[in-house]
Formats: sequence, C-alpha cells, structure tokens
Amino acid sequence: MALSLPLGLTATAAQSSAAPVPLADGPGALRFESQFLDLYATIKDPANGYFSPEGIPYHSVETLIVEAPDHGHETTSEAYSYLIWLEAQYGKVTGDWAPFNDAWELMEQYMIPGSVDQPTNSFYNASSPATYAAEHTDPSAYPSPMNQGVSVGQDPIAGELTNTYGTADIYGMHWLQDVDNVYGFGNSPGNPCGGGPETEGPSFINTFQRGSQESVWETVPHPSCEDFTYGGQNGYLDLFIDDQGYAEQWRYTNAPDADARAVQAAYWANQWAAEQGNASAVAGTVDKASKMGDYLRYSMYDKYFKRAGNCVGATSCPAGSGKNSAHYLMSWYYSWGGALDPNAGWAYRIGSSHSHFGYQNPLAAYALSTDAALIPNSPSAGQDWGQSLDRMVEFYRWLQSAEGGIAGGATNSWEGSYATPPAGTPTFYGLFYDEAPVYRDPPSNQWFGMQAWSMQRLAEYYHESGDTMAGEVLDKWVGWVLDHVTIGSGGDFQIPSTLSWSGSPDTWNPSNPGSNSGLHVTVTEYTQDVGVTGSLANALSYYAAASGDTAARDTAAGLLDALWENSDGLGIAVPEERGDFSRFDDPVYIPSGWSGEMPNGDVIESGATFESIRSFYQDDPDWAKVQAHLDGGPAPTFEYHRFWAQADIAIAMATYSELFGDGA
Repeated sequence: MALSLPLGLTATAAQSSAAPVPLADGPGALRFESQFLDLYATIKDPANGYFSPEGIPYHSVETLIVEAPDHGHETTSEAYSYLIWLEAQYGKVTGDWAPFNDAWELMEQYMIPGSVDQPTNSFYNASSPATYAAEHTDPSAYPSPMNQGVSVGQDPIAGELTNTYGTADIYGMHWLQDVDNVYGFGNSPGNPCGGGPETEGPSFINTFQRGSQESVWETVPHPSCEDFTYGGQNGYLDLFIDDQGYAEQWRYTNAPDADARAVQAAYWANQWAAEQGNASAVAGTVDKASKMGDYLRYSMYDKYFKRAGNCVGATSCPAGSGKNSAHYLMSWYYSWGGALDPNAGWAYRIGSSHSHFGYQNPLAAYALSTDAALIPNSPSAGQDWGQSLDRMVEFYRWLQSAEGGIAGGATNSWEGSYATPPAGTPTFYGLFYDEAPVYRDPPSNQWFGMQAWSMQRLAEYYHESGDTMAGEVLDKWVGWVLDHVTIGSGGDFQIPSTLSWSGSPDTWNPSNPGSNSGLHVTVTEYTQDVGVTGSLANALSYYAAASGDTAARDTAAGLLDALWENSDGLGIAVPEERGDFSRFDDPVYIPSGWSGEMPNGDVIESGATFESIRSFYQDDPDWAKVQAHLDGGPAPTFEYHRFWAQADIAIAMATYSELFGDGA
C-alpha cells in the first residue's frame, strides 16, 4: 500500500545498526509541543466532559459506548494510568509536577481498594491461596463447581510483601469502576456494600467472569462487594460459581497492563524531573510506583500457583512450590478477595495462567529491575523483574510472524482447565501457544491496537537499553507496519485495524530461535482509530530515535499531522460506524430457573438480553440511533472522545517534540 510522507521521503525497513537520528532534524517538532499543550488544555477543561466531579477520568465523554467497559461513564484502571502518564508528560514540558502527583493520589484514593474495602486479608493462607474452579469455553457451562480435590500451589511472595509493607492488603488497582453509579450498586471506595442507587460517586463493579467466549455483550454486571442485596438469592455468585454454600464477600481484579503503565509513567517522571534538577518533586510518587510494582508480581504466577510449564491435567499437574509456579510474563489479571464477615476467617488470591503479548511491558520490567528509585523493597522483587524482562523480550521474538506482526500468546492452563492441548502445539518454556489467549469473541489477537500499545513499550525499552533482541524484533515489526500505513492530505490516513492469523510459531529454543516461517499475519481491514494511531506514532518515534530510521520518524510526524487535521471542539475524533451495536439484542446466558434483579429492577432471568438488564440505555440521548438500527435501519455512526485515546495522542505529540525537537 502506498505511503505518503513529509519531505518526499519513502518508507523503508529500518536498520537497527544505523546511526541515531540527529534529533533536531524532526519535522514539526516544536509545533507538536504546542499542540500537546493545546490538546492537554482541551482534555483538562471541565466543560468538555472528560472528568467526573471527583476528577476521575471517564472512559469517554459520550455515554453510549460499549467496549470492554459497557458504558461511557465507567472508567478503568487503564484510564487512570493514562492520566498519570499524561501528567508525567506535562511535567516534562512545563516543569510542573503537581498534576502528576495529584493524578497518582486520585488513583490511590478511588481505584486502589483501601483497607476497609479489603477487610479480611489477614486471614489469607499462602499455603492454600484459593479453591480450584475450572474455566469453561462458553458461558452456558457456568456456574463452575468448586473442587477441593484439585491441589493448588503455595504463594511464594505473600510473606515477603506482608513483611516489607507491614500489611496484608494488596496495593493494586481494581480494573473497572462505575463512576456515576449508573448501575446503582453504590459500592463506593471506603463504603463497601454500603450504598445503593441513590449513592453518588464511583462504585467498584465487575463484568467478565465466564470464560473465553463471553464477550462484553454476554456479561452480567455485578458489584465487587457482594452482600446479596441485588441479583438473586445468592446475589450474583451462583451465576459464576457452584458451591455448597455462599458467603458475603469482597473481590477485586487487577489488569496488570494498567498498573505497569503507571510504573512506566513514574519511570519517565523520575528521569525527566531529575533532568530538571527536581527529582525530589516526584520522589514520593515514584516510591508508590515501586510498591505497586512489587505487588504486580502476582501477574507472573499461574492462576492456582501450579507448576509453570507442561502443566496438563487439573489433578496430575503438580502444585507449585517456591517460585516454580511463575511463568514470569505479565498475564491477563491477578485477583484477590475474602469474606465480609471478620469472623468467617478466609481470603484468597489467584494469578492468571494466560499471557497475551499485548500486556507485556518491558520498560516497566526494566525500571523495576534496574532503576534504584523503582526497584521494589521486597528482597526478591528486583531479581524477579529482571527475569521477567528477559522473558518478555523472548516472548515477543517467539511470537513474531514471518511478516513481522506479533501473534497472540501462551497459556499454562489449556482452556482454563489444565486440559490437554492439541498434539503438536508449540511451547514457550513449557507454556502452550494460544492464537487468541483469554477471549475469542472477537479473537484477542485481531485488533491492531494491541500491536501499537505493546510495541510502543518495547520501543521505549529499546531506546533506553539498546537490547539487541528488542531491536531485531522492532526492525522487522516496523518494516511490516510501514508497508501498511497510508497518509494522504487534509487529515486523510489509515493504519491497520483487523488482523488475520494462520499457522503457529516454532517451539522456543532460546539458544537457537526459529524463523517462524509457518506463522503468518494478514491485514484484512484498515482504520482511522485515533488513539491507536497516536500510540503507533509514539512507537515509531522511540524506534526512530533509537535506530536512526528516518522513514519511521517521518511517518510518525505524518500521522500526528493527520490526526491534528481531525480536531474538533472536544479533541480529535473521526466518525465510527458501529455495526456491532446490533448486539444490544444479544441474549445473556442465565441458567434456567435462576431469577434476580438489577438495582433498578431490571429482571435477570433466562431470555434476558444485554439491553434488557441495562434498560437505562433507553434514556440515553443517543439511544434513538441504536433503536433505529435494531429496527432494521443502518448501523449508527458516532464520534467518540475516549479519554485514553486523547491522552495517547497528546503523549505522542510531546514524545516526538522531546525526541526530535530543537535542543532535545
């Protein structure tokens, strides 16, 4: 596909052996710094609707949007981490570090559960972290029985975390929050299970619970604090878990990529503040980021702390001991919970067996293993992150297709139940290749955004370290990407959107990596997704600064110019056709005979749909567009202003200016 670039340049595959780019040669660098400040001011303007009254960033300005969050005025740990990153970049440009520190404090106040929100951690037994329940491939197989007959391993880091920080509490973000309490659970930070529909402010909630085929359209939202006030006889628990008895409880789920992004931002804040002679301004926040990285190690462990590698058979795969349950990758989640009743005496913790390349963050691992300000205080944490760093870079190399794109990932628990994988499945340190780890509706490896997000982090790491393997992966990846980017005039551009995969990688041999000649990727659809484009420009900028590739540098500039041409009063946006909104009518699996209610009275029973248990959508000002589509009309079109996307663009602009601007 043809590529139009500034200065009449053409795209060529980058060469990591090239001399570094003369940093003052980047076209438009000073302009991009000015545009960063303009976009930053637009995002922060209260009139534009990016933030709640508490200052919490919404997923999007618009409310009628269904993605991983199922309402625009929910938020995610991802959004909090992007706010922290945005404010770090602002500190770099202006020297004002107060907003960066404030962003971390906001996140700490509202998205990290406090002691009162996780009240019975003291009962956690590291020798018996959790009771096994198999995952299933379809929601109709739930609830999943608890099985005491399956052995689980030992948690090897709980003791040192408690000893290091003097508490059994977890210092990590929960992933999802109903900022305006639209659902009405009223499960606000500091008042677990204490509210309801009339409660104002953010509420901890969760959605995904039922296996790899459960799309957002098939989820049943539920509170993170369960006291059986809403839902059915046992609240929502018996939709997910089949148990002999149900206890009132609290539980949270961490999205490791978001916590790692917050650490990544803290690394840069510390670097930039130090360059300004003002490291003390961020030292307290950087200390907290180090602590978050300590707990983030839970994402390195198999879900039930079973042996990592060649783990087949729920009863035959041995329980882990020491750290042999660590796969040392950043998996999809870690989770923790416990009884509400302090006399009940139990709590649990689990890791995750599934690792997606898109969640890896080698820059965060690099910071947590080499930067004295960020190496966590626990005795083994720095070493753990050093091993994780090596494993992540190898993971990218193992998953790189013949063309250059990075494939899905790997699992230590086939189909989430330690099942036997198909014969011939390639392995990575004994983990089984999974083309679409974690979720399959849609396949988790088809969205190009995972490529841009994750490779941006790899490019930062390459820029900081010069790691040869990272450079080789990026050389090939950037060459592939540049062949699939078009930049026209007047804000016209396109980047990859949907990817199709075939074949599989070679089984990993660290001393002699294979060529993966049988693993292939095809770009099947293109997009103008503004947030992904910002992330891609950022990745290309860091790669160009590290490698000397001018085509990558100028493609980044061209994409940023094209984005700016799509500015409107609220930020940067393009029309998006949402054919998937036909799924508002999708059935949500509810077992026969189960019945309950949402806080607003919506009935939960067999035959329920996504929309029927979210009737509040009928009051949304944009609902008529969706209803017309459900009645047979064309797919509705929206222009969305997602917080993360606007932040990604702004950060990319400041990054380009920093790397290639006058005096950089």
